[in-house]
Amino acid sequence: MLYAVVAYSVYSCGDAIIKGFGQSLSVFEIGFFIAVFSLIPAAFAKPKGEHWRDSFRLRHPGLVHLRSFTGVASSILVTVSFTTIPFAETYSLVFMMPLFITVMSVLILREHVDIVRWSMLTLGFVGVMLVVRPGFRELEFGHLTALLCAVFGASTTTILRVIAPTEKRVSLIALPAIYVIVVNAVLMVPTFVMPTLQQFGLLAASGSLVGLGHILLISATRNAPASQVAPIQYVQIVWAIGLGAFFYFEYPDLLAYIGLAVVVLSGLVNVFVDGARARIAGRFAEYRAVRPGPPSNITEVQGPEI
Repeated sequence: MLYAVVAYSVYSCGDAIIKGFGQSLSVFEIGFFIAVFSLIPAAFAKPKGEHWRDSFRLRHPGLVHLRSFTGVASSILVTVSFTTIPFAETYSLVFMMPLFITVMSVLILREHVDIVRWSMLTLGFVGVMLVVRPGFRELEFGHLTALLCAVFGASTTTILRVIAPTEKRVSLIALPAIYVIVVNAVLMVPTFVMPTLQQFGLLAASGSLVGLGHILLISATRNAPASQVAPIQYVQIVWAIGLGAFFYFEYPDLLAYIGLAVVVLSGLVNVFVDGARARIAGRFAEYRAVRPGPPSNITEVQGPEI
C-alpha cells in the first residue's frame, strides 16, 4: 500500500513538472526526453529469466504493436492537456478511462457488467461534467486531448488484458518505450529547440519520477491485491489540487470540488464492490475445498455416483 501511495504521488509530481514547461518546448520534445530518462529506473523492472533480446519475439505482433501505438497516442495527448488546461481538469477527464474500459470490455471482450458498475460509472461521468461544465464555459483543445487520452488509455488497457497472459513482460515494457522514443524523436525535429540546462534538469527529474513510479507500482501489485492498490490512484486528485494551487495558482470552484469528489466516490465504490466479490468468491471456494465428505466408514456406494 505504501508503494502504491508513493508511486501515484511521484507520478503526479512528474506530471506537475511537465505542466511547468507550458509552450516553451513542443509536446513531442517533452515526451522524447521524459521517455528516455524514464528508462533509467525502469530498466531495473526486467523480470528474472527474461532477456531484452527477446522483446521482439511476439505471439500477437499486431496487438502488441497496436497497444504500443495507443500508448504513444495517450502519452502525447495527456502532455498537451497538462500544458494547456488546469491540472485538476486534466485528471478529471483522464479518470473517465474506467468508463471507456467497461464499454470496451462489453463490446470487445464480451464481459458482463452489472447495474451497480454502470450506475457508478454514470455517476463518475456526472462528476466530470460538474468539473468541466460543457456549454456553460469555453472548452479548450486540452479538454479534447484529455478525453481522447482516456479513450486511447482504455484501449491500451483492454489490449493488455488480451495479450498479457501470453506475451513476455520485456516485450510489454520495451516496445511501448521504443515507440514513444522513436515517434516523438521524429515529430520533434521540425520544431526542435535545445533545452536550457534548467529545462534539461527538469526533464531528467520528470522522466526519472515516471520510471520510479513504474517500478513502485509493480512492487505494489506484487505485494497487495489489485482491489487494494486501485483505490490509491485517486490520491492523484489530491495532488492535482495541491500542486495546481501551490505552483500554478489554479483554484477550482465549489462545483469543481463537488465534481472531483463524485469522481473519486464512484471510482472507490466500483473498486470496493469488485474487491468484496473477489473475497466472497475466494471464501466460497475455500468452503467447498474443506467441506466434509461422506463418512469414512462407507467404502462403497451402490447405484449412481453422488
